[in-house]
Amino acid sequence: MFTPVLNRLVTRIAGNGTSRFNVLLRHRGRRSGRTYATPVVGMRVPGGFAIPMAFGEGADWYRNIVAAGGATIRQHGTEHQLTDPAAIDPDSATSPFPGWQRPVFRALGIRRFLFLKGS
Repeated sequence: MFTPVLNRLVTRIAGNGTSRFNVLLRHRGRRSGRTYATPVVGMRVPGGFAIPMAFGEGADWYRNIVAAGGATIRQHGTEHQLTDPAAIDPDSATSPFPGWQRPVFRALGIRRFLFLKGS
């Protein structure tokens, strides 16, 4: 009962600049075609954005974005069109994360990120 109310509130404020890490992720349902707005933690990295995949690659929002080939993120009130979704390992040689962040992700149990290309 409380979750739908909380989701509506968080969706309104996500990506508008009140939080440094919250962004609003807009994606299209892979079967329904419906447009969804999902508040997530996201960060700008060189070449695009990265979103921690706390629930793994089975999350609907992740599967929708991969199927569509992209999504839109609202960060600080600005919409960013993003493409080429890819799951990345923060410890890989091609990781966009600075070395000091990698042990933090490991400590938090974050093993994969969704990387989306864009500005």
